Amino acid sequence: MDLMTAAHKTLAFDTRVRVENLDNGRVTEVRINDRGPFVDDRIIDLSRAAAREIDMISSGTAPVRIVVTGMPSGCRMVQVGAFRDEANARALADELEASGASARLEPGPDGMTRVLIGPYDGEAEAERIRSRYDGVIQPC
Repeated sequence: MDLMTAAHKTLAFDTRVRVENLDNGRVTEVRINDRGPFVDDRIIDLSRAAAREIDMISSGTAPVRIVVTGMPSGCRMVQVGAFRDEANARALADELEASGASARLEPGPDGMTRVLIGPYDGEAEAERIRSRYDGVIQPC
């Protein structure tokens, strides 16, 4: 609880995540080292040290934005969509994040914006997600 760590339901262990407190704009970076949170409307549980850094100790919770900044080697992402209109890609990513998935946008060389979820620790977990969304597995 005194290290810059966090729990997330799906992100691979050792993934680095930037967390922004949307109430005050303060930002911290943490490493995912646990599973959770196990409360439906929460997307990440921060250690006490990380919560202190973005001034969340007194409130206990806050709306946050998370951005993956680094992923462990050997991890997998699942592409679940590709769109010519970036607004459509953003809408899907927002919908996925609202359901607890960690989504990101990635521009493709063909002008399409891809929607990726993950990362996942291994091929088996990525395959389970791939089949659920009829997606495509790719390395991180």
